[in-house]
Amino acid sequence: MTRQDAYGNPITTESAAAADHYDRGVRLFLAGQFGAATEFEQAIEQDPGFALGHAALARARMMSADMPGAKAAIAQAAELAPQADQRERQHIEAMNLLLSGQPKAARQAVLAHVRDYPRDALVAQLCTNIFGLIGFSGEVGREAELLAYTSALLPHYGEDWWMMSMHALSLCETGQVDASLRLMEQSLALNPDNANGSHFKAHALYEAGDTAAGRAYLADWMRGYDDRAVLHGHLSWHQALWALHDGDKAEMWALVDRSIGPGAAKGLPINVLTDTAAILYRAELAGITVDPARWTAISDFAARFFPETGQSFADMHAALAHAMAGQGDRLAHIAETAKGFAGDMVRPIARAWGAIARQDWTAALSELAQVMATNERLGGSRAQRDLIELAYVNVLVRLGLTEEAHRSLQTRRPVLFPAPPIHDLG
Repeated sequence: MTRQDAYGNPITTESAAAADHYDRGVRLFLAGQFGAATEFEQAIEQDPGFALGHAALARARMMSADMPGAKAAIAQAAELAPQADQRERQHIEAMNLLLSGQPKAARQAVLAHVRDYPRDALVAQLCTNIFGLIGFSGEVGREAELLAYTSALLPHYGEDWWMMSMHALSLCETGQVDASLRLMEQSLALNPDNANGSHFKAHALYEAGDTAAGRAYLADWMRGYDDRAVLHGHLSWHQALWALHDGDKAEMWALVDRSIGPGAAKGLPINVLTDTAAILYRAELAGITVDPARWTAISDFAARFFPETGQSFADMHAALAHAMAGQGDRLAHIAETAKGFAGDMVRPIARAWGAIARQDWTAALSELAQVMATNERLGGSRAQRDLIELAYVNVLVRLGLTEEAHRSLQTRRPVLFPAPPIHDLG
């Protein structure tokens, strides 16, 4: 028997209970809330032959850093796919390409799939967000492509809280902050529990330079957010960043130790690595002393979870951690072997981190200058790539090029210009 999911797509299951669990799982997953995997598991318990339930479980397990479980689930989905319809088979194939380490092929599969099935949200979301297949494409203009992608999908979703939040982020990352905030408020009014919406609202408030509003908003919203949920650690990073900009060192360190750093955060390893390395270095830029043991801990974490290169956004932060921890062999490995969607940019950045660690500012400037024009290729949001912008400005300051440092900040990241979070910039 064919039923329909909450987005009106036919799903091949005879069990109404399986369909209900599936819909609840999709809602939790799209909202960045904890518990989606459990709902998908219960859907499969109700109907073991529900192919799309296994595919959804694979995606949920992937986002819980359970890759063996994810691969087992997608293999089961693929085995059951011949019993499903065309949309479901294509859905499963896109997930299979992603989980088999073929991001370019997965991206093309998603783009083709949503032309025929735009409301297949679990497939559509693979190319949304700054951490999606477009965001991590390593291409110049990825932000414009992301905006074009969500712009094309938005009319198919009507008053849908999830798609509104995805499009609002696209607006934010292309500089349309006011429009982003308006749409985000509409999204959150429809589903206040949408952690993706809260996350993207935090980005818009950051881009607006509204630290006080951002701190107040997240302090209130985070009270009810499960610390096992995928965005808990990263939203805590946003809080820590605002605390740093506010000069609230005690709160910044409390957030790092409670929710961001290794052993504290329960999210994805890539978030633990990138968020921790970024906040530690931004603290140093602001003139705050960072215990060397913190750098050692995040370097060890990076070596454990990202021993080989290939995920450029992670590699860039791993290189920073290794450089600041004095782990020359680990740093050299990244500088010499970096591959992946922006491996060609990771190599000079890794060398720059090494030069910065030994205070060779001239060498650091030479290396960083190679990546400043197109640093969006590295992935991450504008807020996350401020790490590179601020490192560049700091190098200029250390070389005595203060006027150029001010000019760089004012032209490239004017939102940070009124109160630059760099010690001695003035």
